[in-house]
Amino acid sequence: MAVNEILQEAKKLRSVSDNLKLMAEENEPVSEQLSILSGNIGNSATLLEVLVQLKLNSPSSQDFAIN
Repeated sequence: MAVNEILQEAKKLRSVSDNLKLMAEENEPVSEQLSILSGNIGNSATLLEVLVQLKLNSPSSQDFAIN
């Protein structure tokens, strides 16, 4: 099911975001840039999760597919 696959990708994005956040704390010269990237990737994961929730709660959720 596409929904589960999208949620798995969101989970992977969260993991990447968390890893970048840790790297930001350990690498002062690029800390700010890594923090920004971490936040952007985390936001993308959230957007994917919201998209899935909206589609799951909609009447046409049976037709949900990624083209």
